Amino acid sequence: MSTNTLDQVLARIDSDLEASLERLFALLRIRSISTDPAYADDCRSCADWLVQDLRSIGFEAAAHGTPGHPIVVARTAGETTSQGGTSALFYGHYDVQPVDPLEYWEHDPFDPRLETRPDGRRVIRARGASDDKGQVMTFIEACRAWKVIHGNLPIAVTLLIEGEEESGGANLPAFLRQHASELKADIGLICDTNMWAPGIPAIQTMLRGLCGEEVIIHAADRDLHSGFYGSAAANPNHILARILADLHDAEGRVTLPGFYDGVPELPETLRQQWESLGFDTAAFLGAVELSAPAGEKGRSVLEMVWSRPTCEVNGMGGGYQGAGFKTVIPATASAKVSFRLVFDQDPHAVRQAFRDFVRARIPADCRVEFLEHGAGRAIRFPIDDPAFAKAREALTAEWGQPAVFIGGGGSIPVTHELKQALGMDVVLAGFALEDDRIHSPNEKYDLESFHRGTRSWARILHALATR
Repeated sequence: MSTNTLDQVLARIDSDLEASLERLFALLRIRSISTDPAYADDCRSCADWLVQDLRSIGFEAAAHGTPGHPIVVARTAGETTSQGGTSALFYGHYDVQPVDPLEYWEHDPFDPRLETRPDGRRVIRARGASDDKGQVMTFIEACRAWKVIHGNLPIAVTLLIEGEEESGGANLPAFLRQHASELKADIGLICDTNMWAPGIPAIQTMLRGLCGEEVIIHAADRDLHSGFYGSAAANPNHILARILADLHDAEGRVTLPGFYDGVPELPETLRQQWESLGFDTAAFLGAVELSAPAGEKGRSVLEMVWSRPTCEVNGMGGGYQGAGFKTVIPATASAKVSFRLVFDQDPHAVRQAFRDFVRARIPADCRVEFLEHGAGRAIRFPIDDPAFAKAREALTAEWGQPAVFIGGGGSIPVTHELKQALGMDVVLAGFALEDDRIHSPNEKYDLESFHRGTRSWARILHALATR
């Protein structure tokens, strides 16, 4: 396939940028918050919007019902290339995180707009702009350009876009197993990750796993007057606080029995490679107005966020939290705790260890309830598959900087599912930046990330079509 063939596609992407943004903005306006049942209809509307858009450029597309939110599947109707290119499965998600606290947003989270920052960077501001609607649309827009210019794609492509990634993805594993024969491809492609730095593309080859737990401690049958019952009655807030404090020792290590099973020390060669990246700890923490690294003593920040497991309290509450003051001993207290897992840690073993740890600390006249919020193993991909080298070369050509292989601190459970259910490795090439504020108020996606991300996928599709 000639370079001129690709150049025509890239030119189309450039000339169609304004229309591409209009399509992205239409998608961003849909309030597809998967974790809140109040937005179930919005999630369905979002899936339907994607189906119609994909059909408009020649894909066979449908929204498949699940016990939760629909899963969109689209394929190129058996398109192949005479050059014998690789077939690919692209994964993304259309659901978004809740927008709370709403008062910290500078405008309506679902009213997308293009802003110019003081440093001159132009950014797309909206919930889902970066995670993951903007990233998904980079791939769809690349496919659109290929279709418009050449009538087909350079390789056979299937898209799988789910609506429950932000709420645990409970229905995806069964869907993958049920549809394995039609979804299987030579390589998986995911655009839900970061660049190494502005202007420096990256492919993530390691991602941490995840185990999410919600714990609810029940004491008295109602809130109690603290003057009448103080010290005499069990206070769930006190019990919960002690349990959460006990989860870490003075060195920052997690105290659950067996927690570090399956966690080896980082190979020295990999440690040296990461050190050569020139990561600036002060700048990383300074960007969020912090300065002192927390976590395990004696370990670098990169090591902690890429190759070490964590235990974090993501939310907690109990008793009166409204305006003013109310002197009560609450009947219940709760916390949401997540574990980021690495290497061969078993999320189900971690979940059981956590529950045993909590139960051992509950007074006899109190009880504890647990709610499960998803689980997934960590994943590592070998980079000797030719698809990784081709993707790296394509990214380097687009950005003018050598693409780097990096680890990742986040979790994308579907990577493990794709490996287990479909037997495929996955190229994780995303264009988000550390300051995109994903999961936070005022989420954004750089216009350059959207534009050149689209061009990058056009190049990767072209590269995968070559022998």
